[in-house]
Amino acid sequence: MAWTPVLLVLLCHCTASLSQPVLTQPPSLSASPGASARLTCTLRSDISVGGKNTYWYQQKPGSPPRFLLRFKSDSDKYQGSGVPSRFSGSKDTSANAGLLLISGLQPEDEADYYCMIVHQSATHGDTCRRGSGMKTLGRTHCKLLMHLWTQL
Repeated sequence: MAWTPVLLVLLCHCTASLSQPVLTQPPSLSASPGASARLTCTLRSDISVGGKNTYWYQQKPGSPPRFLLRFKSDSDKYQGSGVPSRFSGSKDTSANAGLLLISGLQPEDEADYYCMIVHQSATHGDTCRRGSGMKTLGRTHCKLLMHLWTQL
């Protein structure tokens, strides 16, 4: 019985934490081969995306996540090894969002895309340690679905 109050406190704390997500992404996005896709990673309104790093990962069924890119600004970005230039990062500061832009979509681009927004400050309570003083504000993902049209 001594564990009951502790368990209830933990459950309440977790429920409260989940009620205000730090990051949001649309659950899915549909596009056609050859088109462009714009995936958004929106940060909660009380935290500015301005000086934050946005990391993007691609995951296909049965495979580990693949690092695509990191974007902070046009002058501070990093493309993952072997990642085509048709994958690029950007920000929409008016929407407080990090963006993944994919041009010339190909059928093999159908996957789950995860975003993660990170900053150096230790002041925000919802962050978690990722080593070297890095703080993760959150992670979320969006499924990119490809429409493959065939002519009869």
